[in-house]
Amino acid sequence: MKSAAVQIIYPESRNALRVGDLARSVLTNLQQAVVVLDNDNTILLSNPNFDAMFGTAADLAALHECRDRCAEACAAAGGAALQVFGREVVVRQVALPEGLLVTVDDVTDQLAEKARVVEEARTDTLTLLGNRLMLRERLAEMLARRGDGEVLAVLAIDLDRFKAVNDSLGHHVGDALLRVVAQRIRSALGRNDIAARFGGDEFCVVQAGQAQPHAAAQLAKRLVDLIGRSYLLDGHLINIGASVGIALSPADGDDDNIILKNADLALYRAKQEGRGRYSFFESAMDDEMQARRNLEIDLRRALALREFSLVYQPQYNFESQEITGFEALLRWNSASRGMVSPAEFIPLAEETGLIVQIGEWVLRTACREAASWDKPLGIAVNVSAIQVGTNKLVSTVLSALAESGLAPTRLELEITESVLIGDHRSALEVLQSIRAVGVQVSMDDFGTGYSSLSNLRSFPFDKIKIDQSFVRASLDDPGSMAIVRAIAALGHSLGMTTTAEGVETEEQLARILADGCTDVQGYLISRPLPPENIAGFLQTHSDKAGLR
Repeated sequence: MKSAAVQIIYPESRNALRVGDLARSVLTNLQQAVVVLDNDNTILLSNPNFDAMFGTAADLAALHECRDRCAEACAAAGGAALQVFGREVVVRQVALPEGLLVTVDDVTDQLAEKARVVEEARTDTLTLLGNRLMLRERLAEMLARRGDGEVLAVLAIDLDRFKAVNDSLGHHVGDALLRVVAQRIRSALGRNDIAARFGGDEFCVVQAGQAQPHAAAQLAKRLVDLIGRSYLLDGHLINIGASVGIALSPADGDDDNIILKNADLALYRAKQEGRGRYSFFESAMDDEMQARRNLEIDLRRALALREFSLVYQPQYNFESQEITGFEALLRWNSASRGMVSPAEFIPLAEETGLIVQIGEWVLRTACREAASWDKPLGIAVNVSAIQVGTNKLVSTVLSALAESGLAPTRLELEITESVLIGDHRSALEVLQSIRAVGVQVSMDDFGTGYSSLSNLRSFPFDKIKIDQSFVRASLDDPGSMAIVRAIAALGHSLGMTTTAEGVETEEQLARILADGCTDVQGYLISRPLPPENIAGFLQTHSDKAGLR
């Protein structure tokens, strides 16, 4: 069934005059500016919005110009955005039998609002710098229009020690710090430079119109200096640092993705070399990063392929003249790489977070294997700051003990002082929960890194382990010898065991015994043993009185 055409039927009493009045009323109330022109461009009809926009007939030249300029656009897209008397308008035209209907929409405010929204989408709301989207767009534009011989520098910036501030003082202080850092970055920029916050504590700067690489090096030095100056925020004196990676275009890439990636590689090198410095990209960095990615892939597979194993280094006590326990040491025998040094893969595991999974495997395996020993000796397991920070360590320890049947008093967790840097209170709560079930906690590598007596006061450690670098120092190094004596005396006064690591010679053994250490481990006692050799070792070395 065909639908009937819609018809408007006027009462006979409505004559043409009344219809004309109705049409004028409609025109008057339209939001658009509307005009009807004859073929000679004479105005036949217009509404008040049109009169307000274009004024007298003398100003119709502007409208005629608009009509000419937008004719093709109107035909193709139905309208064109043009400027008339400083306002943005969209002009549309419809042909009539004897003239033209022209409508004009003022879109100035809409376009301004759209521009504001677009600008907000490209602005970091915290620092009011640009964001990643803005920088990538601007960088792509700058690369596309770069003149012959012109060099652009991209500087990737990462804050050092920011996470510790954020964790210990709270996000409100961290946010305030980021705002001040952004101000300092902005103050160092040249007229043609742009800066953005990429998120977190990562920033990026594009430097243009300067002689390179000198200008980039000078800017990087300036940024490291400015960001590294002290901050006073919310009553806290805060000290952080900055590392900067620099890539130059076109030498290091003429695509925004490539140049940003290479700046990140240079940043990674700067942080590896000690932080608080800058580094230029070198092509070898790409090869190094690829090698690192491949190592990470193999490391992720190692757990599934069961390529990890544990060996155990004995610990000897001078007073009892007996082996009192073992330290579990991780080994990786890769199917493709062979034996991989822990010094090579442990830092990568910590950086990628894989140390959490690996550390859990070590803990469970060490507890299970120690539970099978004939003698109830202690087992020491190293725990990283990342493991403590996950808040899963307590449940993992309890689970490992329950599954293995190992007595909690036989387990010892070794931590470094880096565990107590950052969220100090949370770390102490974790350690106290672990110690409450009978597990011992020792401080490893004391005397290096962040060593502080306040850390010994904040937690009742059971043992202090003296780093092997002090133990192996020669007799010509009185400083190291004094440190060993001081740590041993400190441990004695606090009721803590002091273990000297890395003892390899009789001379070193005699020295650390004279200095007051209570325990020792190292190659002189034994090299690390696979689990199947422990029973034989204990039977053969049940009495080590000869060491005294």
